[in-house]
Amino acid sequence: MKEKDFIIATASTCDLDKDWLDRHHVPMISYTFEIDGRIFIDDCRRDTRHQTYQAMREDKMPNTSQITEYNYYVFFEDMIRSGNDIIFADMSRAVSGSYFNSLRAADQIREDYPDARITILDTRCITTGLGYLIRQMVYMHEAGNSYDEIVQWAEENERKIVHRFMVDDLKWLRKGGRLSNASAIVGSLLSIKPLICLAEDGSLVAYEKVRGRKKAVKALLDSTEEDNAACPITDIILSHSDCLEEGRQWMAMVKERYPNANVSLQELGPVIGAHIGPGFLSIVYISDTRRIS
Repeated sequence: MKEKDFIIATASTCDLDKDWLDRHHVPMISYTFEIDGRIFIDDCRRDTRHQTYQAMREDKMPNTSQITEYNYYVFFEDMIRSGNDIIFADMSRAVSGSYFNSLRAADQIREDYPDARITILDTRCITTGLGYLIRQMVYMHEAGNSYDEIVQWAEENERKIVHRFMVDDLKWLRKGGRLSNASAIVGSLLSIKPLICLAEDGSLVAYEKVRGRKKAVKALLDSTEEDNAACPITDIILSHSDCLEEGRQWMAMVKERYPNANVSLQELGPVIGAHIGPGFLSIVYISDTRRIS
């Protein structure tokens, strides 16, 4: 029997460009955020990202919101009514409670549409790591892989997607309540740049603190070597937050270190960017397993 058509869908926190999502027919549900009492929609477009970072450079703090169960339901129902099954991937449950809202919405969809098939992946990924997962799933779909094959691949590999980040200014983590005032103030005075990775459960872990930005960028790249030794790095996604020129320099460094790898660069979206601030750099790739080192 011919397999029912299915769609791979995601949320705006995959931070893939809207043009890419449209070109590959990937539906995306948007997070929202507020600046100075005005509500913005994360539409995965450059102008929205630029507007957000410009506000942060003016010391304005964006406030982000979860996606509601109702909004997930409407998003899923539209695809189900079009005759498609769904594979949906959002960011790590350890970072946002939105994941649980999507689960409840999916349960209601199954109750209302008993013939519908919907899988909510527990990705344990965020931003470009989620984007990496989505890209690979979409390419498999376009190559003719089945629903079950794609779900199996995602579940076997999502925890192998390595996320390594460098945060420039600790004040945004402090303002967002993710770091104590004392730690943020002392760290900023000493020009401490924390290096952060995602643990197996999808939570953020600081694995090194480096004094000075240039040293931190080098340390971020050096920290990939153990992963490369275990499983050669061949496909890399880099990102930056409102520091394009430095992002390009970062890309050149990574290409020099890994000349045979496929390397791409994109910009961090406003939802995660609201908690990190401008000047962030990251590297994402697939390896044998996630290492906190």
